[in-house]
Parts: sequence; C-alpha cells; structure tokens
Amino acid sequence: MAEGGVGTGPQVFVVDSQAACVSMPAERKPSWARVSHKCLLLLVGLAVLGLVVEGVFIYNLYKRTELAFLSCGSHPPCHNLSNPEKQQGTIMTQVGVKDSNEIPLVQPHKETQQRPFAHLIGSSGFIGKANVVQWISEGGEAITNNMNYSNGTLIIEREGYYYLYSKIQIHAKDCVVNQHKVMKDTRAYGIPIELMKSKRNCCKTQSQKSKETSPKPSEVDDIWNSFLAGIFHLQRGDKIFVSLENEHSFLPGNAYTFMGAFMISP
Repeated sequence: MAEGGVGTGPQVFVVDSQAACVSMPAERKPSWARVSHKCLLLLVGLAVLGLVVEGVFIYNLYKRTELAFLSCGSHPPCHNLSNPEKQQGTIMTQVGVKDSNEIPLVQPHKETQQRPFAHLIGSSGFIGKANVVQWISEGGEAITNNMNYSNGTLIIEREGYYYLYSKIQIHAKDCVVNQHKVMKDTRAYGIPIELMKSKRNCCKTQSQKSKETSPKPSEVDDIWNSFLAGIFHLQRGDKIFVSLENEHSFLPGNAYTFMGAFMISP
C-alpha cells in the first residue's frame, strides 16, 4: 500500500509507430584502394595503346616491303630472294659438275692487280752520276707497273705503304769500304735521305793454293753481298734509288743484283 492509502497505477509505455527510422552512415573505402584502382586502369590503357602503336608499325613495315618487291620489277636478285629454290638451282647450274680432282682457280681482286710494283735488274754500266746505280727496267725479269723509271730512280705515282728491297753482289777489286744504300728523294726535304744502309770493308784475299805452289802469291777478288729490305710510307712524286759509292762490277745473272718495290697498302 502507498502512503496515504492511495495506490499507484501501473506504468504504460507507448510506442510511436510514425517515428522516422534513423539511417546509419555507409562504410567508406580506404583511400589507397581507390588510388590502386585508378593506377590499374591507367596501366591497362597504356598496354592497349602500345598494342595499337605496334600494330601500326608492323603494318607500315609490311607495306614498305611489299612496295620494295614491286619496284624491283624483273631484276634477277629479287626473283632469287623471292624463290630460294630457284636461286639454288641457278647457282648449281652456273657451277656445273666438275672433276673432283680439279682445283678451282681463284681470280685476284682487281684492286690487287692495279697496285704499283716494279722489279729492276742490274745493267753493265750500272754507276751513274752521284753514285746512283743504273738498272734495266724492261725486258727479261724487269718490269714496272703504275710506276715510272728514269735515270736509276723509281718514281712513285700513288701514295701508300711500300715494301722496298735491293740486293747487290759484286767483285771487290781493291781494299775499300763499300756502302750500299737505298735513298729517297722527296719534296719535303732539300737533300735525299737514307732509308736503308749496309757498310762493309772489303779487301782482296790471297789464295792458299797459290801460296804453296808459287813464291809470288796471286790475289783473288772477294764476292760481296748486301741485301736491304723494309716497309716505308711514300708519297706521290717521291724518288727511290740505290747508291753505291765505289765503282765495281756486277756478277752476271738476274738473281745476283736487283731492286724492286711494291705497294702493300694504300
């Protein structure tokens, strides 16, 4: 019982059915997920663009190749490229069937054939002015090609590297110092310059047999040999000659006394 004798009534809860529903905020995606999605779309777009550009280049290359073959017309190389079997058959036809024992000849290159060279042999009156050795430039083993010869000198017509050589074989008549030199007279210097040089003191010797049989020994000549060779850079207009200071006599024969030059490289 309540105080004062008055009873308390039960509590009544009223539910309002017309009340509006409160909506909760939607969950937001992280920012990194949005950025990665955009990057993925960008990469896919670039890949598609690359495929398109590559296709354009391949198409242009194909059109150019087709145009090149059409412009060849009836030229044999184009037909050989377009038909390898026909090209192989043409080569076999040109070669033909040869004997297995036959050695094919290799044709020298045209440039090699045209390179300057010269080979000179000793003459009877071989010493000229200023001790310049005189040579035979034509006939027998002597020859000149794309080079000029005048008064014992070879005149260079084409600039390049040359192999020069000279051999002297003589009878030494007296006891003298022999000097065999290959000289170059060029426009760059006022006097000739030495390219190669050989020097030796030659004297007559007494025969051992003459000493035993005769009280008055006889003298015999010594045979003196000198060979000079080397590679030199020569210019157009240079003159090459051989100098021998003392007068001697050559041994007969092309194999004893000679001079020559040939280009090995332009």
